[in-house]
Amino acid sequence: MILWRRMSDLIFRCFGSGSSGNSYYIGTRKQGVLIDAGIPARTLRTHLKSMGLDYGNIAAVIITHDHADHIRSVGTLGDKIHIPIYATKEIHGGIDRNYGVHEKLKTSRKYFEKGVPFTICGMTINSFEISHDSTQCLSYIIDYQDIRFMIATDVGCVDEALCENVATADYLVIEANHDEEMLMGGPYPTYLKQRILNDKGHMSNHTCGKVLANYASPKLKHVWLCHLSKENNNPQLALDTINEHLRETGKEGTFEIETLERLTPSKVFELK
Repeated sequence: MILWRRMSDLIFRCFGSGSSGNSYYIGTRKQGVLIDAGIPARTLRTHLKSMGLDYGNIAAVIITHDHADHIRSVGTLGDKIHIPIYATKEIHGGIDRNYGVHEKLKTSRKYFEKGVPFTICGMTINSFEISHDSTQCLSYIIDYQDIRFMIATDVGCVDEALCENVATADYLVIEANHDEEMLMGGPYPTYLKQRILNDKGHMSNHTCGKVLANYASPKLKHVWLCHLSKENNNPQLALDTINEHLRETGKEGTFEIETLERLTPSKVFELK
């Protein structure tokens, strides 16, 4: 049973974060959206029911990019369960070409343009592009009343847009994928190590720490570290590395920070 931490309208929960599958809920206790749908539809429904929700409470699925660990269930959720699947033209094209999506989208696809806000469930959703080796990869900034929530996963390199938007967030989900030493000394083949490390790959603990140390503002309340590698990272190492950077700028302890599990749902967080 999920215990609500505090009373407020907006809630956030992670259902899974990592190469095995990604999906997040953001909304109220009555209605909201999923960001990505990379875990099985039946599993998603079980997690929703533990919150007192079902698929009828999901107004949309919003896709960050077209890799299988983020879109595995979009066909089922879209054309079988009839939940609108929101993505740009580029990302929808990538979904169509992805062999991991067995149920292709026909009637459920919805389009938006990168950088053009749209509204669902009282939440204003905007986006900007992230460097990653997908057809297109987007970060989302979600405004609800006076709360700003941001998610940035699969971040190949840090740019001005990422830093500027991190500086505006009240709540932030951000990638801390790997420790460079663990990656280089680990079992991955050379080509895969190079893919992770290049500017269309994934963000390391150190890079994430530098972004937070330099750009987190006093308004930032909570950070969740996402997409941690099973082979090349561990939660305590990620937290220790990032806190080391935060100490250098006097920001350690100024906001809550924790890691999201790869396979286990998080608590339900109240966003104040």
